[in-house]
Amino acid sequence: MGIVVLGAVFVDVKGYPLSTYIPGGRNVGRVEQVPGGVSRNVVEDIANVELRPTFVSLVDDTGMGEDVVRQLRNHKVNTDYILRTPDGMGAWLAVFDNHGDVGASISKRPDLRPLAALLDEKGDDIFRDADSIALEIDMDKELVKRVFAYARKYGKAVYAVVSNMSIAVERRDFLQQTSCFVCNLQEAGILFSDDYSEKTPAEMEELLRLKVRSARIPRMIVTMGEQGAVYAEMDGESGICPATRVEVQDTTGAGDAFFAGATIGLTYGKTLGQSCAIGSRLAASVICTSSNVCPRFLPEEFGLDVTVTE
Repeated sequence: MGIVVLGAVFVDVKGYPLSTYIPGGRNVGRVEQVPGGVSRNVVEDIANVELRPTFVSLVDDTGMGEDVVRQLRNHKVNTDYILRTPDGMGAWLAVFDNHGDVGASISKRPDLRPLAALLDEKGDDIFRDADSIALEIDMDKELVKRVFAYARKYGKAVYAVVSNMSIAVERRDFLQQTSCFVCNLQEAGILFSDDYSEKTPAEMEELLRLKVRSARIPRMIVTMGEQGAVYAEMDGESGICPATRVEVQDTTGAGDAFFAGATIGLTYGKTLGQSCAIGSRLAASVICTSSNVCPRFLPEEFGLDVTVTE
């Protein structure tokens, strides 16, 4: 079954300026529309390391929805548990500045509650043979409860990422049940009610080491953009993972790729620091292109000893 990923599919509409970006002004540029969404990106990233993940999600019952499923299937993602439903996908509209960073964005989240019936009916089949579970911790609360119940039943590690920290901050009980939680610097500030924008990686590592103990979060990674990432375990390892230096074209999907890489590493026997290094490399491969996902890699390139089945 590989890694089981649960979450939403989005359609990303991205605008890039052809000259100097003027915030709040009219900008001439080009517009691209691509499949997106944190979990959709994550599952394709995992598949692009020649692993065979399973995706549990929704798509529209339209040609666009079928295109999303077809693309995932072509990347050897198990799409057996993707439901087709009216208005099943979200949308994200973003305008980028000349540095490849988002200048402004707006999103419409899809309703994932129809997945509850699928988990009730097929949950044992989905999770019994999973290598691990990856999810968006801010999904519908009843869905998250079901996933953790299956994780406990079958002894599976759960790795969590977040789209909306204002929701996740009220779910500390879920965070305490994860095997690792990954977020960015701003999101960490929301979670711990502080401003970390001026912190150095060394300062942030020390803070995180203390915070995971007091919050009883088993393992946590905080990404810091071009400064890399810091990580800490509640009862052990902490450290700093430098960013891989590349020319930035588009930062969309970089955090998703980092999470995918960290999840891959932790699932298949790497330490927290080694898993961060895999995440950093995948993230770097995304930001130097306009794609939302990483290119193809072999597991051996990351020192993974994984038997891949066709």
